[in-house]
Amino acid sequence: MVYSAVKYTYVSPLEGYENAPPLPDEKNEDGKSYKNPTSDTLSKAYREFPDPLDNGRRGGFDIHIYYFQNNESQTQHAKDLWERIRREFPELRIYRLWDKPIGPHPVAMFEVNLFSPAQFGAFIPWLAIYRGPLSVLIHPNTVENEEGAERRNHSQRAIWMGERLPLDLDRF
Repeated sequence: MVYSAVKYTYVSPLEGYENAPPLPDEKNEDGKSYKNPTSDTLSKAYREFPDPLDNGRRGGFDIHIYYFQNNESQTQHAKDLWERIRREFPELRIYRLWDKPIGPHPVAMFEVNLFSPAQFGAFIPWLAIYRGPLSVLIHPNTVENEEGAERRNHSQRAIWMGERLPLDLDRF
């Protein structure tokens, strides 16, 4: 088996702030956290996903909720969670329950798509409470055309809740 190292380039976190004045060293009343400069406007990241995330058809993030299909209690929890999401978050795109591994996913799962930062901000904290024993992969959907973007979205850019499951990344 041949493994190749993929070199990625990263956007500088300070892009657009290269000539900003120094930050103050003053601390808040708690004595630990720092006072930040104030602004009259919120970051546009509250309204739209940053580039290169898909703000259109696919949505900015896919949420894969995994359950072990041979575990009766996990399967029931997944079915109940699937129903609850459809009732409480009807604006989200939710797919069928897969009762077996599919694609790069090693066990049964279902998928939810998020289309805005507001949906992400509401759904992810909610899911942290209600996911129970299930593992969750949260990965971005980028509009990059570079080779390996899907693999990178499912690995280097992925966020996990619960136990991390090994994906079959050779599918990308």
